[in-house]
Amino acid sequence: MSNHDRAQTVFVSGGSIFITIAGNGPPVLLLHGFPETHLMWRDVAPLLASEFTVICADLRGYGASGCPPSARDHLAYSKRAMAAEMVEVMAKLGFSEFMVAGHDRGARVGYRMALDHATAIRKVAVLDIVPTVTVWDRADDRFALAFWPWLLFAQAEPLPEKLIAGAPEAVVDEALTGWGSSATVFPPEIREAYIDTLRSPEHVHAICEEYRAAAGADRQHDMDDQISGHRIVCPLMALWSGTGAVATWYAEEGGPLALWRQLADEVVGHAMPGGHFFPEEHPAETAEELAEFFSDAAPHSG
Repeated sequence: MSNHDRAQTVFVSGGSIFITIAGNGPPVLLLHGFPETHLMWRDVAPLLASEFTVICADLRGYGASGCPPSARDHLAYSKRAMAAEMVEVMAKLGFSEFMVAGHDRGARVGYRMALDHATAIRKVAVLDIVPTVTVWDRADDRFALAFWPWLLFAQAEPLPEKLIAGAPEAVVDEALTGWGSSATVFPPEIREAYIDTLRSPEHVHAICEEYRAAAGADRQHDMDDQISGHRIVCPLMALWSGTGAVATWYAEEGGPLALWRQLADEVVGHAMPGGHFFPEEHPAETAEELAEFFSDAAPHSG
């Protein structure tokens, strides 16, 4: 992030969210995934800031954001709760309508925002995911072995918390390099910042609660939308790693665009160079795609 960013903590009803703000123009909220923080956008945000007001947030339970208490239902860390919190953050900043781009876990918060807060979200970009209920419904041995956090972190406490606390560096390194991206993409200080989150027992518990919510509440909320016919009405752009699981695992169903069209009315998108962490591998290309989609000009077809 540049020296022109304004960093602050926004206090909302559920706790506190750390953000940075840069640029001028229409507001765009950028949300990270696991095991990252807002720092994943360090090279993308400055490129967008010439055209947009760019807000980069640490999700609830990550980075410098708070870790609200949870309960047996894990609802405090459902994407519904996290989405509502981000809408409240943006309202506190003076933005009643905005656009959102999320990667990985942040993309799951992003599309839930578009479903639950349709009047607030003008456009949504989801990076390297398909809907949560889709992931679970089509889970197989490839999924279990490749995306181990979904299964490991969702186990009942305290097992995953203790395992993560025992080797936070190993967890981060396996995630950063095991999903198609090179370790060289992550400078030492960035890697260290990601590990720092997992050195905090409070944050580790919060992250596990978020994965537990994904296995239960989030899946149920997606199913409820399917049953009721509730859909994303704003434009949605899906981008995904051209060499990753999203590009290949769902070919029989028509690929990620076909899956998103089951949930959203207006869908565009395509594969990107790089692995799962392509926004950090290829920030210029990622920023270009987001800027084109978020601009007033009609988005390119995909």
